[in-house]
Order: sequence, then C-alpha cells, then structure tokens
Amino acid sequence: MYLRHGTFSYLPDLTDAEIAAQVRYALLNGWPVSIEYTDDPHPRNAYWEMWGLPLFDLDEPDGVLAEIDACRATFPRHYIRVLAYDASYTRQTTALSFLVQRPPDEPGFTLTRTEGPDRVQTYGLHAYAADHRQGQRYGG
Repeated sequence: MYLRHGTFSYLPDLTDAEIAAQVRYALLNGWPVSIEYTDDPHPRNAYWEMWGLPLFDLDEPDGVLAEIDACRATFPRHYIRVLAYDASYTRQTTALSFLVQRPPDEPGFTLTRTEGPDRVQTYGLHAYAADHRQGQRYGG
C-alpha cells in the first residue's frame, strides 16, 4: 500500500518535468514554496521537518528544483514533499502539497481494530516503518 498523501497521491510518481510544472504554477500564483521531509509518514503526522526556509520571491522553478535535489541527496530514503502557501486569506493556508520522493521500499501500514465496551469497534493505522527507530526506518 503506497502512502496517499497530497494532491497527486493517486497518480504515478511525478517526473522532474512535472514537478517543475507544478512549482511554476505555484510561483505564477504568488505562492511561496517550501520543501519538507520525514521518515514517519503517518497520515496524522502533518508536521514534517522543513528543508531550509520557505522559498520566497522566486520567478522560476529552478531554485526550488535545486533544493529538492539537495534534499533528495541528503535523505535518499525519506519521503519528501513540496508545499505551496496561499497568503491571500491573511493566514498560512496550504494551496498545494505533493510528494516528490518516496523511499525505495515502502513497508506500508496495517489496520488495527480494537473492540471496546458494547461491541464498539475503533480502527487505527500503524506504520510498519515505525517499528524501527527514527533514522533507521528505511534501511538507513
């Protein structure tokens, strides 16, 4: 089971040209772009580690792509995503978010079911990768 996270999560992985096109779209809309990474991709883990500072005042996607490549080189076994923020609502609002890298081997998730009082069942997700310590989750 692949991680389904962000705007294009049900499509095949984006190529670098497709990533550049999406970044260009964000920049044309005046949305600052940031790059984040994690090795804990649980769906409720919304706060990933930020790669550098958000990239403001860019006109072309080349600077963003260079930062994505640097992040990929540093963290080859992590999830990496691009976020674009829309400040037109006078607050930080995510306008676009998509994955640009997955680990080579994704162990996936398991669905856990717990039965409680009165036969009430609750469900949860457990990432197989979380069975290992941070930094060692994807063969690191």
